[in-house]
Amino acid sequence: MTPPADRPTVLFLCTGNSCRSQMAEGWAKHLHADRLDAYSGGTHPKGLDPRAVAVMSEAGVDISGHSSDAIGDLPTNEFDLVITVCSSAHEHCPTIDGAKRIEHHGFDDPPRMAEGVCDEEEALDHYRRVRDQIRAFVETLPERAGPATSTRADR
Repeated sequence: MTPPADRPTVLFLCTGNSCRSQMAEGWAKHLHADRLDAYSGGTHPKGLDPRAVAVMSEAGVDISGHSSDAIGDLPTNEFDLVITVCSSAHEHCPTIDGAKRIEHHGFDDPPRMAEGVCDEEEALDHYRRVRDQIRAFVETLPERAGPATSTRADR
């Protein structure tokens, strides 16, 4: 299945497709569903992070129905823009034949920052901060994604 050609397609890529890429997909669908088609995928998917689901729900975005998908399991491989949201995915970004442009915009890793914290609220604060940073980035996405006819840029 290929999305309509008149709307840019964006893939948020992370290693585990459990947190940052899921938040980015959720924000993109919440903020720009009428302007672009958003997906998320992982180089090594490991399941949806419950804390990511919780903090997105606090912000009014339900990602509880998302699945943690490998790139090859997505319904399309044609993307106007692929955005790596973690350093590992950026450094080991697989070749995506249908990608016109690939960019990196890294965010801190909430699960890693939450390791060894004193309580759940402190852990969630890390997730909230990254959630809000991702939202600010995604708000600019329609301008960054450009028209579906954009050309591939060097990484």
